[in-house]
Amino acid sequence: MPSMAASKVSRWDQHGRGHVVRVERAGMQRLLACETCGWRKGVQFLPWLKAEEHLAEAHQATVDPAASRS
Repeated sequence: MPSMAASKVSRWDQHGRGHVVRVERAGMQRLLACETCGWRKGVQFLPWLKAEEHLAEAHQATVDPAASRS
């Protein structure tokens, strides 16, 4: 788990468009904010998993750009 105060989860959809959910620390909670649609949610556990779920469900963005680098 990253120890930064802010990070992001990036995924691409099947059309090659990039989508990003920012994860920011707010005390014990993490605030998730989607740059594509403006969706926001506060979560306490597994924020990066919740961000990935949002990208997959709302934007069909499942391709991890970091995994495609060689």
